[in-house]
Amino acid sequence: MAEPGKKSGKPDLATIGGIALALLGILGGLILEGGSIKDVSQITAALIVLGGTIGSVMVATPKAQLIGSIKRLGAVVFEGSSQSAAVFDEIIQLAAKARKNGLVALEQDAGAASDPFLKKALNLAVDGTDLQELRAMMELEIDQREHHAEAEAKVFEAAGGFAPTIGIIGAVMGLIQVMKNLSDIDKVGHGIAVSFVATVYGVGLSNLLLLPAANKIKLRAREETQRCEMILEGIIGIVEGMNPKLIAAKLEAFGAHAGAGKKDGRSPE
Repeated sequence: MAEPGKKSGKPDLATIGGIALALLGILGGLILEGGSIKDVSQITAALIVLGGTIGSVMVATPKAQLIGSIKRLGAVVFEGSSQSAAVFDEIIQLAAKARKNGLVALEQDAGAASDPFLKKALNLAVDGTDLQELRAMMELEIDQREHHAEAEAKVFEAAGGFAPTIGIIGAVMGLIQVMKNLSDIDKVGHGIAVSFVATVYGVGLSNLLLLPAANKIKLRAREETQRCEMILEGIIGIVEGMNPKLIAAKLEAFGAHAGAGKKDGRSPE
């Protein structure tokens, strides 16, 4: 299985396009209303929101979880290198070999398995691990993987909650400066406008990046979980001596992508 957040080298066009479209819509609306990009270009406001949000997240999050969440960013910006179709074919080939030569014949294949989760499950099967114990061990690993992914997604959810509040703090700080210039009405108007830019940054950062990133991390984690469950069911079928065709039919229930590898014309023996 691919490591969490591992980059495949292929950018996620949905993420990139979504952010670009959101920014285009917001800035385009501003310009159509007679404003300019310069109106919301405030380095000070950005510094307050980014610094405050990152600092708050660091205080609220354990170090290991924080590092894990940073690694998970790869799952947001890049498409996961899904190997479900390849693993599907590999399982069916292993099933055919085991049915013909016995489970012990898969000992060398277990060491050369392309997917770490598949390798572990297959090694346990070849070593003669009780079927119920094998299932319990691998389901525990699946649960732990999913738990870690959920915890790391919550880091971005927390950041999405902090950012708007930090933006309000920035706005209040700006208003404090405005109060110092009440005698000059022009400076007061300009100062109020500038002070609310921090709020825009906080709300925008939360709703355009942080919260959507948390949701995408969860969805990526579910894809990984589904692949692990497919592998486990395949190995269970092999241990039980099921016909490879029945195993294939069983695994196809995990999604059409799982059987994509069968389109090359091959069929299980």
